Amino acid sequence: MAVLTAPAAPLTPALPQATGPSCNLQRSGSLWRLGIEAQELTTAIGQLAEQLEADDDDSRAQALAELEAALLAEEGNKAALAAKADATCWVIEHLRGQAAYRQQQAKRLTELSRSDASRADALEDSLVLVLTRLQPTATRFSFPNHELSSRKSQAVEIDDEDALDSQWLSFSTTSKPDKAAIKDALKAGQLIPGAQLLSRRSWRIC
Repeated sequence: MAVLTAPAAPLTPALPQATGPSCNLQRSGSLWRLGIEAQELTTAIGQLAEQLEADDDDSRAQALAELEAALLAEEGNKAALAAKADATCWVIEHLRGQAAYRQQQAKRLTELSRSDASRADALEDSLVLVLTRLQPTATRFSFPNHELSSRKSQAVEIDDEDALDSQWLSFSTTSKPDKAAIKDALKAGQLIPGAQLLSRRSWRIC
C-alpha cells in the first residue's frame, strides 16, 4: 500500500545580510566593557579622521564610510554606557538604603537586647534576694529544670582616687599625629618628613 507523505516544508530563506561598513563592537556588556569599547571607538575615530587626508579618493571614501559607522557605534555606545551607569547608580542607592535600614534595625535590636538583658538581670537579682533570705548560708539552689550556683570573688572598689598615693597609680601615655596642624603646615609650604598632602575628589550620587 502506498504511503502518502506530506511535501516537505520549504526552507526559510536566509535573511539578507546588511551591506556596508558596520561596527562589530558589542554594547550589551558590563560597565567596564562598555568603558573599554568607548575608548576603542575614540581611538578608531581618530585614526579614521586621519585617513580622510589621504590623496586617494577611494581611500578617503572608504575612510569616510567607516568613520560614519564608527560615529554611529559611538553614539550607541554612549547611550548604552549611560543606561548601564544609571542602572549602576540605582543599585548603589538601593544598597546604601538597605545598609541604612539594616543599621537602624541593628540599633533597634541592640536597644531591645539591652532592655531584655536588663530585665533578666533585675529578675535574677530579685530571685537571688528571695532565696538567700530564706537560706542565707546557701551557695547553690537546685530546681526541677535549673540550678542556681554562685562563686566567690574579690574586687577592689575605689572610693576616692585622689586620696591614693602615687605608688598605687599606673600611668600611660599615648600620642597620635595632629593632622589639622600638619595640614596647615603643608598647605603653607612646609616640608614634613613622614607626611604629605593629598588631593582627593569625592563623588555623590544625586
